[in-house]
Amino acid sequence: MVNATELRTGMAIRIDGSIYFITGCEHIKPGKGTAFSRTRLKHLHTGSVIDKTYKASDKLEDVRVERRKAQFQYADGDMYYMMDLETYEQVPVGAAIIGDNKDYIKDSMTLELLTADQGVVGIEMPNFIELEVTQTDPGIRGDTASGGTKPATLESGAVVQVPLFINPGDVLRIDTRSREYVERV
Repeated sequence: MVNATELRTGMAIRIDGSIYFITGCEHIKPGKGTAFSRTRLKHLHTGSVIDKTYKASDKLEDVRVERRKAQFQYADGDMYYMMDLETYEQVPVGAAIIGDNKDYIKDSMTLELLTADQGVVGIEMPNFIELEVTQTDPGIRGDTASGGTKPATLESGAVVQVPLFINPGDVLRIDTRSREYVERV
């Protein structure tokens, strides 16, 4: 248990059984009244962000979350198997923990497993990944980068909006945080 005055950005806490990362924390000591901490929390699984204010005397449950590098091996139904790059053991991860990231995972991709006391609680994708376009409408002569967008299916199965000049076989850099096209590689 930690006091609200000990909260720092980057820590993980448990609220109502769910794990939240502190993405922003501000300690305020008003001239009149008691001190408090204003925090911005990001839910580990859903990614939703909430703002909460705690009095200085509030006690919160601290969660130790470790990051371990792992490599995606294969998927079998709702289970995704990762290889821990330090111990070389296979770690099964449920589809619920991976969430929407499953559309951007490809074979032999390196990512980070977030582990807590009960095992794997989440994954952290690299900020940018490179995927090949498998299907999109052909580009038309005269199309420019600022002319508009069209849907493109990537090798992992994800569909993103891309500029009109992108063709099948092009390799694209995708931002996994916003799930948007960045550039052609």
